[in-house]
Amino acid sequence: MAQITLNLYGKLRKVHPVDEVVGTKGILRVPIEPNETLESVLDRVGIGIDELYTIFLNGQLLTTHNKMAEHLGYQQYCEECHNWNLCVKLQDGDRVALFGLDMATLVI
Repeated sequence: MAQITLNLYGKLRKVHPVDEVVGTKGILRVPIEPNETLESVLDRVGIGIDELYTIFLNGQLLTTHNKMAEHLGYQQYCEECHNWNLCVKLQDGDRVALFGLDMATLVI
């Protein structure tokens, strides 16, 4: 079965169950169905969008509340990095990094 890896940082790794902790991140491996979206995975594992400040997908910035993000030189997954529509379809092996509200200044 296909699966993705969610990397949770800050308080997220302390309030949500993870498979293991490596350094500063909590790692959660999640099986996915064909054409499943990030929105449905987050809903299934119980992580609310209101808990999140920044999301990276495979090392690229997917979305953030940081108004300076487009000026910081991050590779962006899509053109508009302030769009919180998480209907991105996931693929086997995708890596998603989730930064909570307490990690806002660390991704600058």
